[in-house]
Amino acid sequence: MRIVGKIPLAVALGLFTAPVAQAGEGGSWISGDWYLTLGATGLVAPNFEGGKKYMFSAQPIISLGKVGPEARFTSRNDNISLALIDDGSVRAGLTGKFLFHRTSKDELQGLDPVRFGGEVGGFFEFYPLDWLRARAELRHGIRSHNGFVADIAADAFYDITPTVRVSGGPRVSFASSNYFDAYYGVNATEAAASGLSEYHPGGGVKSTGLGGAITWKVTEPMTASVFTEYSRLMGPAADSSLVKERGDRNQWMFGVSTTYRFNFTM
Repeated sequence: MRIVGKIPLAVALGLFTAPVAQAGEGGSWISGDWYLTLGATGLVAPNFEGGKKYMFSAQPIISLGKVGPEARFTSRNDNISLALIDDGSVRAGLTGKFLFHRTSKDELQGLDPVRFGGEVGGFFEFYPLDWLRARAELRHGIRSHNGFVADIAADAFYDITPTVRVSGGPRVSFASSNYFDAYYGVNATEAAASGLSEYHPGGGVKSTGLGGAITWKVTEPMTASVFTEYSRLMGPAADSSLVKERGDRNQWMFGVSTTYRFNFTM
């Protein structure tokens, strides 16, 4: 296995559970109790989206937020979230995600690189049952691509002990043609340079899959977890010449992470 160190910045601004309507009470919105969570994740995953070779990567975790009622459930798949509505059973607000540069090396030789950028949009989540959370995100690309991405997930969770929780459930992802073109498309120039067949994707289902995790609250401020995710590329992603000729529809991820939470007052 090729060991490559990647440092993609996973900056989560936390789950701001205090309603915006309360921002002006008792001073400015910045005033009050805050938390800063620092940690790291080590994982084994494909070397690019749709790839068949696996590599090890290390990712920092930085999460900043305002202290409020503790969220009933959070997942490592949740992107940066700012809740504007939160009544305990329904949460909705803004979300975002950083996307990092994809180079044109190895299997990607001859393809245009994907630039550093991100995605911004909104999220909605609710609890149909006390032990089940459903969440949806819709995001639009900035700089890396000019398309839309929608992620839908459901997670059942159960506390084996007061400090150990298991969780997992299905995932499905959709994307527009502009997204698929950036990550899976091969135009005539790229086909000539890479040797891949020319491919112009449309929009549709990106992937379906399952994910699960075991989380351990080591101490009140410290947590550790092990997780795995499986996704099968579908539609325009699966039909891409990049995947058919040099990749794999089956995408796995395995990892461990640990975080420590610091509380402070502004």
